[in-house]
Amino acid sequence: MRREGPGILILLILFCYCAGCSSPTSTLSSSNATIPADDYSHWVLKVNGTTHKEYTLDELRKLPSTTGYGFAVSTVGIKYGPYVCKGVLLSDLLEQVGGISKGDHVWISAPDGYVWVFDYDQVQGTGFITFNESLKEIPPPPLRILLAYEFNDTPLTYNDGAPLRVAIISDEKGIVTEGSAWVKWVNNIEIHRNPQ
Repeated sequence: MRREGPGILILLILFCYCAGCSSPTSTLSSSNATIPADDYSHWVLKVNGTTHKEYTLDELRKLPSTTGYGFAVSTVGIKYGPYVCKGVLLSDLLEQVGGISKGDHVWISAPDGYVWVFDYDQVQGTGFITFNESLKEIPPPPLRILLAYEFNDTPLTYNDGAPLRVAIISDEKGIVTEGSAWVKWVNNIEIHRNPQ
């Protein structure tokens, strides 16, 4: 039986370091800049519908905010939360660009290429699969899609998806939703109209 020497471990550590896995200055690429993880002064959220709007983080913070309970589970069963989430409702941002109609879909994306699509019913707060804290499926209460910039009264960290991430919130504690929909580092929201 052949044993690998310490060289393999050193190469793996070097690869991870070069790939940015351990770097505190990881960057997030946006459509107009490469943003250091702790500097969001050049970050912009683009919202496209019938019209187009752009928001800086400061501008989003000046909009009416909403707070609710958020709790997510990953596809492999890792729980994230519970959190008290604060931010701007997706429905409010969509109204600013013409609103959505039955059959429309909302695409939310991040600079790393991750995209999640919400249908009309989900934007209205229905159509989600929900679980209790033991991860047993339960009937969903009314939910809302939030573009969160704070968890537990603290601005999001880069690892939490700063400056802006999706959170599915409820007025009830302990409602767990699928973490795949909790897009991190959101910088683009697009309404895709039903072609009918």
